[in-house]
Amino acid sequence: MAVITSSGVINTGYALLALVADAAVVVAAVAFIVTRTSESGREWWGGVRDAISPFALQIAWIVAVLATFGSLFLQFFEGLQPCEFCWFQRICMYPLSLLLGIAAFRGDLQVAKRYFIGLSIVGLGIAIYHYQLELFPNQPLVCGAAGPPCNIAVINIFGFISVPFLSMAAFALISTLLLLARGGADLEYEEVDVIEGTVEIDSDDDALPSPA
Repeated sequence: MAVITSSGVINTGYALLALVADAAVVVAAVAFIVTRTSESGREWWGGVRDAISPFALQIAWIVAVLATFGSLFLQFFEGLQPCEFCWFQRICMYPLSLLLGIAAFRGDLQVAKRYFIGLSIVGLGIAIYHYQLELFPNQPLVCGAAGPPCNIAVINIFGFISVPFLSMAAFALISTLLLLARGGADLEYEEVDVIEGTVEIDSDDDALPSPA
């Protein structure tokens, strides 16, 4: 009989959270596409987005914190040393766990969307590349030889979930939440109706009397 350890329970829990995150990202992407072609879909998604938007920044911060603690757990409790690409992903994730928290506390959604989403998108790109290295390990490696090899999965949950998969899910959800979140400036922009036309001025009404 297989022995279930606390590490296995935690890793499985993170794997399930990653699947939920991926499902949420896929639903958001499909809903966005549907809104481009369906008026009823646009109204439905607008209501969903309005419900999520007030909490999107806080949820993104929680995701970053969970991802940070997860990486530290793998290193210091399970003894799994990060490879070079893992460090690159940490460079993107660790600041987000702090900066998004500050932005959420201060309510600076526009600052988070303008300056912090770049970290998340870059981290997502690195995670995607790292994950495909594990899927196709025979390709040439670009990471150094100082740490563990980047093309070997140190954990394997459900047969396909590894460390870069978990990182990829976290970065994708953070990026999606920041893109969906709307602040006062976004709402004002959406409510403005741009009307093009000309303004005619009746010169007779505004004309000054001729001097005698």
